[in-house]
Amino acid sequence: MLKGLTTAALTAALLAGSAITAAAQDFTIRATANSNENDEDYDGLVVFKNHVENASNGRIAVELFIGTQLCSGGAECLQGVADGSIDVFVTTSGGAAGIFPYVQVLDLPYLMSDDRVAEHVLSGDFTRTMRDMALEDSGDTIRIMTIGNTGGWRNFANTQRRVTSPEDLEGLKIRTVVADLPQEVVKAMGASPTPISWPELFTSFQTGVVDGSKNGITDIMGMKFPDAGLQYVTLDGHAYMGAIWVMNNEKFMSMPEDLRRVVVDGFAALQQATFASPKRKSIQAYQDFVAGGGDLYVPTPEEKAAFRDAAAPVFEWFQENVDGGPEIFEALTKAVEEAEADLAAEYEADLN
Repeated sequence: MLKGLTTAALTAALLAGSAITAAAQDFTIRATANSNENDEDYDGLVVFKNHVENASNGRIAVELFIGTQLCSGGAECLQGVADGSIDVFVTTSGGAAGIFPYVQVLDLPYLMSDDRVAEHVLSGDFTRTMRDMALEDSGDTIRIMTIGNTGGWRNFANTQRRVTSPEDLEGLKIRTVVADLPQEVVKAMGASPTPISWPELFTSFQTGVVDGSKNGITDIMGMKFPDAGLQYVTLDGHAYMGAIWVMNNEKFMSMPEDLRRVVVDGFAALQQATFASPKRKSIQAYQDFVAGGGDLYVPTPEEKAAFRDAAAPVFEWFQENVDGGPEIFEALTKAVEEAEADLAAEYEADLN
């Protein structure tokens, strides 16, 4: 009798194991990032994969493709998400601007003052507004899941001189992406926007095709730009380097609600990882930049106000020239106001 019970129990356990194995194959998420394993995007994907696979008890498998195995650029990769050959992809605003021009709102200068404001904004209804706009414009195929960070804050950096005011940028050739807004920002400062692809930028510094760029310190050091002559960085922090994480909407909506919750929680964990990663990595990056002879300048509040004033015409340009510009600009400025009010209340409670 005991032997029979043991056999029956063993059989039941094997059957249960088979059921778990079958459940493990319910959904597979193919996620890609056109970066490398030193990037914040990779950090976020590792956290996402770990959370989703564990929290789903193996019912969702996450496959990571880092680099250009599945696609090689924003437009191509977003098309892959739309047609379902790619499930998850991360893009910058510049990479998505050709399809969703209003995402360039993330590059509007000096609207978000620091990490706490930016993280508050990107964790709330602003991102949901952008999600709704992207779903409508993509025929319900591309769903924005979250917006994280990739590289910290954009700062003006160049090979020629210390920059303490917009006037110091006049005449410099500043590298931008091909999207319109970053070029308008550079023009507003009196510099010359020069679209150059990322892989060509190192050589472009060496040969003088460009004099500067708008990048975070981890990107600058990761690409070894100081070796190409980039020696001046001004910490004006004009834009938070947002990373837009998208998912094929049909794949997401095909999951039962409990697994959609797991995926949403996974993107929340991913977002937190990408918020934290640049903070840690930038510490060593700044130290290495200065140790190598780099000039790191922190503008005074008055100097930063001058940069902000010079950039003011860009806000009007964005609303007048970008499809969806007025709606998303209103959503962002409202979210910033709410974030600043919430943080002021927190300071009041925590400082007294």
